[in-house]
Amino acid sequence: MQKIERDVVVIGAGASGLTAATELRKAGLTVAVLEARDRVGGRLWTDDIDGATLEIGGQWVSPDQDALIETLDDLGLETYERYREGLNVYIGPTGEKRTFEGEIFPVAAQTEQEIVTLIEKLDALVAEIDPDQPWAHPLAKDLDEISFSRWLETQTEDEEARENIGMFIAGAMLTKPAHAFSALQALLMAASAGSFSNLVDADFILDKRVVGGLQQVPLLLAERLGDDVHLNSPVRTLRWGPDGVTAISENVEVSARFAVLAVPPILISRISYEPPLPRRQQQLHQHLSMGFVIKVHAVYSTPFWRTNGLSGTAFSPYELVHEAYDNSYHGDPRGTLVGFVADEAADGVFAVSEEERKQRILESLSHYYGDEALTPEVFYLSDWGSEEWTRGAYAASFDMGGLARYGADLRTPVGPIHFSCSDLAGKGYQHVDGAIRMGIETAAAIVERAGA
Repeated sequence: MQKIERDVVVIGAGASGLTAATELRKAGLTVAVLEARDRVGGRLWTDDIDGATLEIGGQWVSPDQDALIETLDDLGLETYERYREGLNVYIGPTGEKRTFEGEIFPVAAQTEQEIVTLIEKLDALVAEIDPDQPWAHPLAKDLDEISFSRWLETQTEDEEARENIGMFIAGAMLTKPAHAFSALQALLMAASAGSFSNLVDADFILDKRVVGGLQQVPLLLAERLGDDVHLNSPVRTLRWGPDGVTAISENVEVSARFAVLAVPPILISRISYEPPLPRRQQQLHQHLSMGFVIKVHAVYSTPFWRTNGLSGTAFSPYELVHEAYDNSYHGDPRGTLVGFVADEAADGVFAVSEEERKQRILESLSHYYGDEALTPEVFYLSDWGSEEWTRGAYAASFDMGGLARYGADLRTPVGPIHFSCSDLAGKGYQHVDGAIRMGIETAAAIVERAGA
């Protein structure tokens, strides 16, 4: 067992933990980063699957993600735009496929008006929400005690309008059924992106990708930190008190003045604390849970949908794959589609055999793109729910009533222990931008306490 002393021990080598460690070192503090996995990056992971480069985790960069964009510039990383030329596809409740341009789906005029009205109402509410403290809104408790699906029912009787608006928050972001989280949680999700309109604008929220993959961010940050990053080192025990902490992993024991827990909230309880964390922390973590989404990668010999005049962008709350995009890798002449199967639909496909799972997913893709989608050269499913050190995607969210009740204590330090990850962010919540913001903020708080 290697024993070392540092000013700060960072637990978790994802974008947030590595950003915090980088900022701490810039301020003159010594650090050690302990990572349970055999790689850095957390929920960022670029890998070669059967000869295709796939981004198994997070991948997109939005124009408002200042913290991420500044980090990309600092690391010398280049970006490229997602392919979006041509017509988008929408499949309605009867299974009819329609093509369209712009953001509003090709639905009946009355349904279109209801969708536009809902977006306007949500934008107005979101404008009143501070993403860093949504619990401070005068109606926070009321909004946190009604599910998002029930809130939508109070706004319109148009079921197709409700299904489509619900899809952008439930399936596309929180990856939980709309009855399982509150209206306040939905408003936080939208506020973290600047507006609900931003969430429904695929050209905005899914704008660019990083050449070489977004995992380049943690890989290059870790490279700068060198031997201070320790892989295969899950922390089993964290002893803490007024004089500091001792983090005990399987390979390294670090004594430090401060600790940063840069892991998803549901993993915080995987560590034994001596003494135990305060009651408030114990309770709030029991009211947080991860969503569940399968990221589908299908690689074809050519991007055939482009020849057919399609952008690759497709939506339907009635399909197994509720959204899909052209995800062709930079410089690869082949075409890649990425799709998503979320919440209860994801439960369903994991209840069948691997072959039937593949068949059902490809059949759903074929409804958007035609029979050519049935025969990819490479097919891969990103299943973060089975990842030992993640256990879900994209991020943790509160159960009903939990955000107003516990949200204010999410980021509150416990003695020398600080918390930092995208799940805790305001702006950039559950995105890499939020992870980086949290890392910067957490490091600044520790620097101030340390008097560095």
